[in-house]
Amino acid sequence: MSATGLEELQALEQRYLMQTYRRAPVEFVRGEGTLLWDSEGKEYLDFLAGISVCTVGHCHPAVVEAVREQVGRLMHVSNLFYTEPMVRLAERLCGSGLGGRVFLTNSGTEANECAIKIARKHAHARGVENPEIVSFERDFHGRTYGALAATPKMAENEALGPMLPGFRAVPLNDVGALRDAVDESTAAVLIEPIQGESGIYPVSEEALLAARQACDEVGALLILDEIQTGMGRTGSLWAYEQTAVRPDLLTSAKALGGGLPVGACLATAEAGEVLEPGDHGSTFAGGAVASAAALAVLDLVEDPELLRGVREKGAVLREGLLALDGVAEVRGRGLMLGVGLAPELDAAALGEDLLRRGLIVNVPEPSTLRLLPPLTVDSAQIERAVGLIGASLLSYAGR
Repeated sequence: MSATGLEELQALEQRYLMQTYRRAPVEFVRGEGTLLWDSEGKEYLDFLAGISVCTVGHCHPAVVEAVREQVGRLMHVSNLFYTEPMVRLAERLCGSGLGGRVFLTNSGTEANECAIKIARKHAHARGVENPEIVSFERDFHGRTYGALAATPKMAENEALGPMLPGFRAVPLNDVGALRDAVDESTAAVLIEPIQGESGIYPVSEEALLAARQACDEVGALLILDEIQTGMGRTGSLWAYEQTAVRPDLLTSAKALGGGLPVGACLATAEAGEVLEPGDHGSTFAGGAVASAAALAVLDLVEDPELLRGVREKGAVLREGLLALDGVAEVRGRGLMLGVGLAPELDAAALGEDLLRRGLIVNVPEPSTLRLLPPLTVDSAQIERAVGLIGASLLSYAGR
């Protein structure tokens, strides 16, 4: 492909791509570890990691080698046949979590769609005519219609309606409202252990326990959306492992493929038997190349030393951020942090300034910066990032 200038790319994007994203005026051409380089040769410190996708760093040699070897040998066959990477990945995922079965997907949204389908069929089997799924307000579960209906804020868009019926939302961490919402018609409670897209808001231990207890009382399933929190992001392979709650279904994606599109719906032994031949399928799910990449990623993130490092580096990053003037709070766990800013600060303006300074962050809401650096980030890079945020805050205060 011939070299193309940024202005030409922007013109082509304006002409040919549906305008569903507000892209920053940067063309990235190379990545290594926690670093990215743009088409002008400028270096950036990436504290977003493709929104928690490249959590073992950009172009990790082990992942690159696994993909290169597999893509040169076999790229795709229908999942009507066997491939070893697909089956080995299923084995690893089941062994890492709930012990039952797994359905492999291409994305987190698809993983949540699978979980919703399992929950509804499971509810019908116990005599529920109109099954309902309960989630928390501000949750984000995806953009296909089942996942969209379970994402309260986005489900309010009447221009995309009518929404799929059978979904209800209650305020985050409102235990009383959650208990009131769960009854005999409930198929599942579907929640993120830490809300990601809304700005890094953890679900309380009390609310998680209440969700588990309420599901058990009526025979519903507890589904944890670990698409952003999973794969080591919080300092354990799955975020639920740091709680007293075990789900019936767990969804994963983002970091699972190290940059390649792959997701999974993990199930306990009972929930893993709900779907039967013909109930579900996906052309590309469980593909050999994506599965090979995911196996390489699991080899890296299941390392106890790496996971301990995530907790330790997260604590250092948190302390550094809290010491900055203009930072009101830091939410989250491990290397999944939301930086709550003082009311007078504009997070969007800070995000743009940080990009100019060479630090990539995300702005999920007007008062929050979201930090999701690769788990392989080192201490010097954390210090550098804190320094850049401090400099940006100081510059903002001096306006």
